[in-house]
Amino acid sequence: MITELVNTNQLHKVDPVFGQLSFDNHEQIVFCNDKDTGLKAIIGIHNTVLGPALGGTRMWQYANEWEALNDVLRLSRGMTFKSAITGLNLGGGKAVIIGDAKTQKTPELMRRFGEFVNSLGGKYITAEDVGMETTDMDLVREVTPYVTGISEEKGGAGNPSPITAYGVFMGMKAAAKYKFGSDVLENKTVIVQGIGHVGESLVEHLSNEGAKVIIDDINEVRLDAVSKKYGASIYRGSNVYAEEVDIYAPCALGATINDTTINSIKAKVIAGAANNQLADEIKHGQMLQNKGIVYAPDFLINAGGIINVYAELQNYGKQEIMRKTENIYNTTLEILSNADANDVTTHQAALDIAKGRIGTRKKENLQ
Repeated sequence: MITELVNTNQLHKVDPVFGQLSFDNHEQIVFCNDKDTGLKAIIGIHNTVLGPALGGTRMWQYANEWEALNDVLRLSRGMTFKSAITGLNLGGGKAVIIGDAKTQKTPELMRRFGEFVNSLGGKYITAEDVGMETTDMDLVREVTPYVTGISEEKGGAGNPSPITAYGVFMGMKAAAKYKFGSDVLENKTVIVQGIGHVGESLVEHLSNEGAKVIIDDINEVRLDAVSKKYGASIYRGSNVYAEEVDIYAPCALGATINDTTINSIKAKVIAGAANNQLADEIKHGQMLQNKGIVYAPDFLINAGGIINVYAELQNYGKQEIMRKTENIYNTTLEILSNADANDVTTHQAALDIAKGRIGTRKKENLQ
């Protein structure tokens, strides 16, 4: 079954927060606490050079507060580069709420969280992530305008998950084109690890194209439902990474590509929706390159969701959302080619483009 792996090695409470690798020059970190609602949240604002920091709110039962802090730091940093490489005028931010979304999330807690977001005056704009629904964003919208991903009935772009999945599908097809010479996924074996909202939508795209889909998740009820709906096979083995598949699509939590798993991976392509898939982006990116595995950078191919919510800020419609999301295919091919030409990892090639855009804007702002 799916193993949830969170990289906590980069953060130890005996060390100063500013010295952490995952801190990476964050502009601001906000700790939010409210006794009445039980809210304990952290908002990370990594970079606002290109625009206000936009990123979803994740509610998760972390093992401890330091694990939550490390997660928000890694996620908000990733959002910076996601927006930059996609050409959006947004910075990177993220929020985490510590708790069980199924049992501890209340309307009062969401509104109180929204008040904390509002106190930042637009420097951070929130949206939905793991443990959140469009209805939660509607509650946040009652107390602050600095939220996206609200329901279409309230004038928003709605649930971003299907668009995120479509972008991942486009990136996966591009990676397949680069590795196999064709972007047709019919009869390709793809294992989708994590079948939440995004994972299920990705399964639908793959099934429609005729791929042989295997699904893996900790939720047996979800596995059965998705299997019956799309005809996907359920993974029943003990080491999902060692399966002989064409494509591995991590769509759950991050850091599944790590020292423990990477030597087992048999897939020829890795393309999924999870954030921060590489536990150590330098070391593990290089190991994938050495093994000849094509890695589609996560912060590039999972950018469909932010494209969708950005539409609410820029007032463009579904047609433009789809056009921008489909362009992930072209950008992925460009980055894979650049990585090969410059003998760098695909992650580094994508990061260089994103950092270059931020650097250019920073110089313009200083002039």
